[in-house]
Amino acid sequence: MTIRTVVIMLGRGGSSGLPGKNVMPILGKPMMEYPLIAAERSDSVSDIYLTTDDDQIASIGAHYGANIIKRPPELCTDDALFEDALVHAWKYVSEQTSPKPDYVVILMCNAPMVVADQIDQGIKMLEADPDADSAVTVSKYNMWSPLRSRKLEPDGSLQPFVPFETFGDPATLSCDRDSQGDVFYADMGATISRASALDDMENGLLPQKWMGQKILPIDNYAGMDIDYDWQIPIAEYWLKDHGFRQDVPAGQSNPAENTDNAATRN
Repeated sequence: MTIRTVVIMLGRGGSSGLPGKNVMPILGKPMMEYPLIAAERSDSVSDIYLTTDDDQIASIGAHYGANIIKRPPELCTDDALFEDALVHAWKYVSEQTSPKPDYVVILMCNAPMVVADQIDQGIKMLEADPDADSAVTVSKYNMWSPLRSRKLEPDGSLQPFVPFETFGDPATLSCDRDSQGDVFYADMGATISRASALDDMENGLLPQKWMGQKILPIDNYAGMDIDYDWQIPIAEYWLKDHGFRQDVPAGQSNPAENTDNAATRN
């Protein structure tokens, strides 16, 4: 049986936090090109769809063969939810494709730390576990354990964001960042979801309901979606570690664009 996998990539033009982030140059390429390269080089992906309201983003996507979905204005504001834009795009893809895809790879224009191998690995993981709803890239950030998180109270003081009792007897808790075990975050590099998880998104696990209920991890490190300028050097480090470099002469391809990339690590 032929397995059909498509990409839905999301990115809008307006950004108040980091203006122009999706096309911001990293190692000489617009940020959004790196997930497009991963999609293009994947052995599993048959079609790429890009939902956007921005002509420059659409043009870059079209260069990689992406089918452009025009995102409606109400889904292009700072208050619009990623989830709603994804639902709109999935409805479009479902209506345009027959038969419906088996898997959907969800990529973000501002999440460049992803390579083709991770996408292909996620498909293999889901094929091996029929009960799993999705496979997602995860990065280990023990320094951001919920035990260490704080919130600002009205009186100006910092208090635990989650009551310490959630973790057991407070008297037994440790300041060691590794004391609660490894803390993994879905870093938004890639989410490979079954079509059934997207069709039943309302029953998915918060906060990213498109991942369904049973979520498998794809090893990554230092992954994140870029919303602040201080994250740019981290993305550059990750991309260089995976074979990308800036000093590629015009007309020559980047080695990392044509070969399987370095293995990820945690």
